[in-house]
This record gives sequence, C-alpha cells and structure tokens, in this order.
Amino acid sequence: MTTVRDPSLDLLHSVLNAVTLGAVVLDHDRRVVLWNDWMSDHAQIPQQQALGADFLALFPALRGSRVDAAIDQALRHHFPSLLSQSLNKAPFPLYANAAAARLDERLQQAVAVTAVDVADGGRHCLIQITDVSIAVGREKLLREQTLVLRSQTFADGLTGIANRRHFDVAIEREHRRARRHGTPLSLLMIDIDHFKAYNDHYGHQKGDQCLIQVAAALSGMLKRSADLMARYGGEEFAMILPDTDTAQATQMAETIRARAEALAIVHAHGGNSGVVTVSIGVATRSVASAVNIDTLIGAADRALYRAKKNGRNRVEAQTPG
Repeated sequence: MTTVRDPSLDLLHSVLNAVTLGAVVLDHDRRVVLWNDWMSDHAQIPQQQALGADFLALFPALRGSRVDAAIDQALRHHFPSLLSQSLNKAPFPLYANAAAARLDERLQQAVAVTAVDVADGGRHCLIQITDVSIAVGREKLLREQTLVLRSQTFADGLTGIANRRHFDVAIEREHRRARRHGTPLSLLMIDIDHFKAYNDHYGHQKGDQCLIQVAAALSGMLKRSADLMARYGGEEFAMILPDTDTAQATQMAETIRARAEALAIVHAHGGNSGVVTVSIGVATRSVASAVNIDTLIGAADRALYRAKKNGRNRVEAQTPG
C-alpha cells in the first residue's frame, strides 16, 4: 500500500525554514521534534544532530535557567512565557557567524515559550527565538546620543565646563538641599580682570585660549562631586560650594586667585602683575540666614564689584541680605 504524503506538511516545513526566527518544538520528554534552518545556522547545530536529541543535552548551560523553567511551565501547566530581554539578553548560544561564535558575541534575543497540544492528546512546547540585535544596538545608540546631547546641553561650548543652564539647575538643587538639611552654601563669582583689554590687544582667538586655560585650571581645583564651576557669561565664572561656610569659601577663593595668577598668562594691559588675574566675590547662605537664590547671587555680584573697585586681583566677601 502506498502512503500518500500530506502536501501541507511539506508546506509547513518550508514555511518554518523560511522564517527569520528560530523555531524549536519539544515533545513531552523535552526531545527536539522540530528544528528549523535558522536554528541550524545560528546555533551551528545541524538539523540531523538536533532532531531527537534531549534539549538540555544540546544546551547544558540552560539547565536551571529561566528558559528551562519556562519550558517546564509550558509542558506541565500550559503556561506561555515571554522572557524579559532586560534580564535574559542572550540565553541561547546563537551567533551571527563563525567568527562571532569564536568571540562568544551572541545574538541579542527575544524568547517566547508556548504550549502546543497535538491531536493525540500529547503536549508539546514551541520555543520561538527572535534576533533583536539590531533593535538593541539602535536603542544603545539612541541612549548614547541622548547622553551626548544632554552633556552638550549642560556644557559650555568653548571651555567644556558647565554652562549657565547647568549652573541654574545646580544652584536650585543645592539651595533646596541646604535648606532641607540646614547646611551652609557658598557661591563664588569669578571674573577675569581687564579681559576686554586682553581681547583688544591679543585678538579673540587668544582670548578664547585664555578662557579655556583659566577654566580648566580653576575647575581642576574642585575635589568634591557636588562642587561645580560654570561659565556664567563672557569672562565671568561661578563656583558653587555646598557645605562650605564663609571662612572656608574665602580661603578657597584666595587659593583660586593665586592659582590663576600662577598660570602666568602674559597680559600687557593687565595691571601691575603683567599677567592675567581674577577678581572674586564670595557670598554664603548661612544656616542662620535662610536667603533665597537671587539674594545669594546678588550678594556675590556685589562682592565681585567691590573686588574690582578696590584694585582687582583680590577677594571680597559679602553677607547676603
């Protein structure tokens, strides 16, 4: 008697081999009864080797894994599972090519496990594996681009230090924290002396180099993560010093003033020193005097103005209020 092969089975076999995802079917004993070409290509296990094999013999590292548990849930309780990509990025040893396999660079995977009931009453399990490497790579690139854009949004384009927008966000945050914890908050306003004369004499390119050099030197003096130096505008900088009282802030300002002078950037019209110098205004929000941000900035500005008026290359402090 001649057995007639059902053409629909050939069609099903062709479809499963044509799809661009892995398809594996296990019987109730966890033996492989279906293994498509995609799996052969990316697992580097030929179909003839996979068919009839115990699933965990093919993938011993998956014993006790989330995939193993999902298969058990499907075969025992008919529960479907969709494995979280964040927790199970590449459970199967699947590779784009032989070179990637040698480097153990696995495909990023989305895995779905589904129970399948067959006509004779037996229960099988379908495992579908989708390569999401491109989507994951695109997401990673977008995250990196977002971080770059965010850093550019909060960084000064010339000096690379924090910009005015970053300063506004930081001073608001530190002011709230100081108010909440009852701690002092100091602000330094720093201005390069005779900078217009420097630009007029040496040119704007040299002026930009001067700003970059001063910003790098002074911001490099900050040791605490909460401290921040920002370009406030033009040749003016602002430095936020949380948990710093007036005496400490004034001492820090004097150290900064001396550091700027020690850079020895020649300035023919810079006054008696002959080099680029800075003037600094200091203001502190003390625990006893709970002033607002505008008042703190205003006090630091007035102190800076007084430092300029009193001869430049000096530090002056102003009590807010």
